[in-house]
Amino acid sequence: MGEGRAALVLTGGGARAAYQVGVLIAIRDVWGRRPGNPFPILCGTSAGAVNAVALAVFSANFDEAVRKLAYIWRNFRVDHVYRADTLAIAESVMRWGSAIFLGWLIHQSPRSLLDNSPLRALLEAQLDFGAIDQAIAAGHLQAISITASGYTSGESLAFFQGSEDLQPWRRAQRIGMRTQLKVEHLLASSAIPFVFPAVRINREYFGDGSMRQLAPISPAIHLGADRILVIAGGRRSEEARQRTDAYPSPAQVAGHALSSIFLDGLAMDLERLERINATVGAFTPEQRLASGIPLKPIETLVIAPSQRLDYLATRHRAALPRALRLVLRGVGATRKNGSVLLSYLLFERAYTRSLMELGYRDAMSRRGELARFLRVESP
Repeated sequence: MGEGRAALVLTGGGARAAYQVGVLIAIRDVWGRRPGNPFPILCGTSAGAVNAVALAVFSANFDEAVRKLAYIWRNFRVDHVYRADTLAIAESVMRWGSAIFLGWLIHQSPRSLLDNSPLRALLEAQLDFGAIDQAIAAGHLQAISITASGYTSGESLAFFQGSEDLQPWRRAQRIGMRTQLKVEHLLASSAIPFVFPAVRINREYFGDGSMRQLAPISPAIHLGADRILVIAGGRRSEEARQRTDAYPSPAQVAGHALSSIFLDGLAMDLERLERINATVGAFTPEQRLASGIPLKPIETLVIAPSQRLDYLATRHRAALPRALRLVLRGVGATRKNGSVLLSYLLFERAYTRSLMELGYRDAMSRRGELARFLRVESP
């Protein structure tokens, strides 16, 4: 298979996105000191969108980009992302309690459980969005897309910035729209439903891009990718069904819903791509051209956690601020069967460093595959 243009797809998952950075460190080690950017096409969703934009901003130097990302994720604290002090948590509890019990009287709904204004401040301080156009003009970057979900239209929008030859697209319930990326696109893409507030872009409010994202790999293909590396933020449990008499806790229900949002779409899209590759691979390029088949085989490599991240999160639950820990304990998020929710919100360095170490180990265990994908000699 030829060289082709490589794309990196970074999925959502809140604090789980630290796993992606561990994989990126391994990719940097395999890539070595070669100049240039191994991924001219970057696609991110939710927390993966933040990592994707950071790579785009510093795409002139892949080593520097990974180093900056690693420094931030190694030193993350919850209060870098959302307010978790006692006052903020108490205000949130009171707002939601008032909405539930006095909604008929106050006629006002709370916007989110948590205030993520610290995340806006962090992104504005660390990312120069003007550098994206400079990277494209210099040839370091072909395109970057950030996916968000429209609450009114119900459509999945891939906001992209890239070279002039790239065209917008429209498919069933998904659109590719050229734009100048801003911090609002990142906040919208990472706005986990109920947890973080929706963000208005143009005429519509948007939430987490993983919602209704039926084809997470699609933006990379539309932007011209011939081979795609996907770093997933988790995996579906393969445990057998077990008898249980305990009613599921609110955290367990919420975690199940979040896993459906963040994991199911990718798994189905990868299965679909495998079927298309098998079908297209049965024809030669000449036969496809003669038959008018506009498809081409897409090389893919997927790296996903080898361990359950929710169980890993329970080991570090004590790192959370006390007020937030009490609230999460009340809804069952600090127990093993409700820890999926915890794994998305635990932006604490003890947990993120463990995720990075796991990502590095998982990626280096497949060093040969990574080297082949990157078109470099395997050490």
